[in-house]
Amino acid sequence: MQIRWIILVPLFSLITSLPLFAEKLSINALSDYLNGLKTLQSNFTQINSDGTLSTGSLFIKRPGKMRFEYHYPNQGLVLVSAGQLAIFDPNGNSVPESYPLSKTPLALILAEKVELAQNGLVKSHRFDDGSTILTIHYPQYPEQGFMELVFTGPKPQLRQWVIEDQNGEKTVVVFNNMATDMSLSDRLFNVSINWQNREGKD
Repeated sequence: MQIRWIILVPLFSLITSLPLFAEKLSINALSDYLNGLKTLQSNFTQINSDGTLSTGSLFIKRPGKMRFEYHYPNQGLVLVSAGQLAIFDPNGNSVPESYPLSKTPLALILAEKVELAQNGLVKSHRFDDGSTILTIHYPQYPEQGFMELVFTGPKPQLRQWVIEDQNGEKTVVVFNNMATDMSLSDRLFNVSINWQNREGKD
């Protein structure tokens, strides 16, 4: 199931028509940008490792909350709340699969305080075709692969992320129509409430 790959695996960069910026964004600038993201909403297009496409909506409420909602016909759901990552697979078990958030690269983005220069998770920091690309990984969890975050500037904006697993399979998630600083209800991220709602639809 491709849902799990967006969280537990890294991907490769998609060529898109992004505005160019002449300098690589610093680690400190990227930390400040991520710390400034209190709430975020965006549409996304996911390019799976087999070449298929999925679309959906992303919601983030920092610290510690995320909702990755797939549109029809996929209708999968990934929630992060209370230190856990839950995957609702419409083609799998009715009970969501759960993983500790601390064992995934998303823990860095959703942390209360992001300190990229100090956490030892940055594998590489490079500039390519007008984008700053930050590769993060957990050396103690090699099975999680790595995650690339792609930013454009001059004021940083997250444009996509790429997740690649230990077998080299990659998934790309490209964001569009991104908005920040809106009010988001905690119910969006509550695993129990969403589980009950989905059970009620079956």
